Amino acid sequence: MILDIAVDLDYEMPEPTDLILQIEAAFLPDQQVWNPGISMNATEHFNRIEGEDGIGERILLRTTGDYSCSYRARVEINRTEQAIEPLEFVPIHQLPSDAVRYLMPSRYCPSDQMQSFVAAEFGDSMGGERIAAMRDWINTRYQYVPGSSGPQTTAIDTFIQRQGVCRDFAHVLIALARASAIPARFVSVYAPYVDPQDFHAVVEVYLGGSWHLIDATGMARANQIVRIGVGQDAAEVPFLSSFGPAFLQTQTVNVNVVG
Repeated sequence: MILDIAVDLDYEMPEPTDLILQIEAAFLPDQQVWNPGISMNATEHFNRIEGEDGIGERILLRTTGDYSCSYRARVEINRTEQAIEPLEFVPIHQLPSDAVRYLMPSRYCPSDQMQSFVAAEFGDSMGGERIAAMRDWINTRYQYVPGSSGPQTTAIDTFIQRQGVCRDFAHVLIALARASAIPARFVSVYAPYVDPQDFHAVVEVYLGGSWHLIDATGMARANQIVRIGVGQDAAEVPFLSSFGPAFLQTQTVNVNVVG
């Protein structure tokens, strides 16, 4: 699948403000990025650093006044969709170093509070079969409701409210997976069939010796997803972090299938 990505951001910064921006498609073996371009108005500082686990890049900025940014890219996804159910659980003592941190509770995913529920609801399954059951459980019991959650909403909040947006669905699946001793990480992505179109959030789980993409909302399949960055939860991969007052003026994200 080939996708055209177009992002436009416009903020007002009333005083000198440091920003961390992560909106560019990552250069990875399973997604080829063609003709990427990012433009913005003048900034006092601009520097690139590596993203979490070496996936994608963050841009460190310092700016004052109106801040506008545009990003354009064409991405070819060379990833086959694989059934999750047959994938085997990897015992903790056999995990690679980059997977171990994704077993731990995090700010938005207090997985240690979900262990009793997971044992009672999914205790008769293992590995990929359990992840598929969790994905389907979330997808059938939760409502996708824009505006129903906020920046402080955790997986426990969403678990109780049974509604949220993509990041909330991802946080619940991550918490359930980690409570099952399956490494799971938050993935910031682009996908063409997200409604309404915006930055999207999915999950990667470590099974069968590698990472596998899962979208608990059901809006994106693994062979339709363009990864931007990864982290323990949404706190580690926001598209924009502001260390000072920042007021959103406009934001548009468009992801279109072109081949």
